Amino acid sequence: MRESNRTLHIATYNIHKGLSFFNQRVILHELRDYLRSLNVDIIFLQEVIGEHTLHASRFQDWPKDAQYEFLADAVWSDFAYGKNAVYNHGHHGNAILSRFPISSWENEDISAHRFESRGLLHCELTIPGWKDALHCICVHLGLFKRGRYQQLEAIERRIRQLVPPDAPLVLAGDFNDWRGVANQALANRLNLVEVFQHTQGKAARSFPSVLPLLRLDRIYIRGFQVKNARIFHNRPWSRISDHAALSAQIMRK
Repeated sequence: MRESNRTLHIATYNIHKGLSFFNQRVILHELRDYLRSLNVDIIFLQEVIGEHTLHASRFQDWPKDAQYEFLADAVWSDFAYGKNAVYNHGHHGNAILSRFPISSWENEDISAHRFESRGLLHCELTIPGWKDALHCICVHLGLFKRGRYQQLEAIERRIRQLVPPDAPLVLAGDFNDWRGVANQALANRLNLVEVFQHTQGKAARSFPSVLPLLRLDRIYIRGFQVKNARIFHNRPWSRISDHAALSAQIMRK
């Protein structure tokens, strides 16, 4: 297999529901332009609105399509959306946008309590020239420590049950994990590598995007080598979300 066929460019981003701070304006059009500028193959997105009738009536520039469809547009031909938080006027959750076909997907409810709706979006992608499917898992974990422990256990359980040990795997998203517990639970027990831990010695500082202090967002891989990893914060990214965007180029072993 040629190196070009073995290399993937991926990114993860909590998009803050496509709204500016304090929900004053829609920034989805800018967001779409900047996501395109990353030139990535697969994007793991959190806080994606699938439907919101109040915002649709309030903002003239609110897209007619769901946010994940609007962002994917003609660049990422396949996408999957996991509806997590459901309310009277709509719902939001996680999404994966891909240049490659998504052969199957499932959204698993991993909510730890009724105050936070959280999900695990698991997709299998068909990559040309690869004999194995690529497993991609997008997550957004809870704010409370006890709940995150339960959610990490759910992630570990799913990977052990449904992802073959020799299959390529990318797990990415907003882990809300400023204490670094996920590294112990995932890296040590599941043989996953966090790309910034590998390249820089520590997970990336990704929150808040204006002046990143907390290491909340992660990209874990298995069956790949890390070629490089980048953090996108400050302007213009800090105008789009309170999280920094993370990207990595990885190569199949």
